[in-house]
Amino acid sequence: MKLSVIIVNYNVKYFLEQCLNSLEQAAEGISHEVIVVDNASTDASTEYITSRFPNVKWMACKENNGFSKGNNIAFAQAKGEYLLMLNPDTIVTKEAIEGCISFMDAHADTGACGVYMLRTDGSFAPESRRALPTPFVAFCKMSGLSKLFPKSRTFGRYYMQYLDKNEENPIEIISGAYMMLRHSTIKETGTLDEDFFMYGEDIDLSYRILKQGYSNYFLPLKILHYKGESTNKSSYRYVHTFYRAMQLFFKKHYSHYSFLVSLPINMAIWSKAVLAYIGNQFCHRKLQELPPINCVVIGNATTIDEVGIILREKQKNGNHKFFEGNETTMPQGHLSKGIDTTGCNTVVYDTDAYSYSTILELLHNTGGKRLRLATYSTRTKKLITEDAVFDYGQTAQEK
Repeated sequence: MKLSVIIVNYNVKYFLEQCLNSLEQAAEGISHEVIVVDNASTDASTEYITSRFPNVKWMACKENNGFSKGNNIAFAQAKGEYLLMLNPDTIVTKEAIEGCISFMDAHADTGACGVYMLRTDGSFAPESRRALPTPFVAFCKMSGLSKLFPKSRTFGRYYMQYLDKNEENPIEIISGAYMMLRHSTIKETGTLDEDFFMYGEDIDLSYRILKQGYSNYFLPLKILHYKGESTNKSSYRYVHTFYRAMQLFFKKHYSHYSFLVSLPINMAIWSKAVLAYIGNQFCHRKLQELPPINCVVIGNATTIDEVGIILREKQKNGNHKFFEGNETTMPQGHLSKGIDTTGCNTVVYDTDAYSYSTILELLHNTGGKRLRLATYSTRTKKLITEDAVFDYGQTAQEK
């Protein structure tokens, strides 16, 4: 078997459903298996997904074991020459799957590779490639220096933005949202460190791959990852969890540094956590209704009717534009001549009318004003936005 795709799920069944639908297109013709480890979801993920995807190997856990242990459970069962760690809130493309396999087939020194991740507005997600968080690099990230000087090879090294994102490059850290590994590499380096419950485990594994003598690569092959938009990175919970993982990594790999060297790192961590906690007391965002959006909707006639009903029900005063078309009749989608997107901030694509690969290319190649992506399928009856999922004829579901 060529490929084992491993997904850890927790209460995101609709995003997982879309991910699996995109995988069916992306992995067609490749000998593969899909293993989903469910971390004790409470949203009826098991019943929902297994009835729709009978070929997926579903492994239900009795408790939330975290991201690392969930992947390790699947690693023990995987049979593929390559392993793909994939987040459920992603849309993958045939180009990404086939391109990574071809690259690794041709470069035996590559232990793992990552890809060009898009945000939901089609822009580049900087976490697609990262540098090793040495004490200085970590301090620049946590103090804000990397944000102030993103193109600097000294201060902006964390996201390596001085590299051309349209070219393949050796990098140090690959995101666990999409990380393709050699099965043989995992056997040499060991699996994910389960001390990392969530966040940081991909940094630790990437570093161990490098220490084993392999190279990690960034490839300019596009997928979409909702996390860049859906995760509130200023929330206390996120900051506490992420920076605790940074502390754990620092302690594991740089314990030989003196207290005076580690003090600035810890000060940055706790200052971020305090600011996030204070902010969290004053900002309580609730996803109880569709945020204000003005949509360009493109798809078949049924999609246009059903999405129109959803938008009118959830948002009374939206300025929406509807166009009947598909990949054959309207290959340029919302970029077609005659489609005026002025006043619109979201494009809704019918995934029965357009392939996921085409949708991501059109989303990315806007050239001017960026539109956020939403998707709809008459098969699933789900309108998926970056903030929430809406079931045709039913109440919105929080993400």
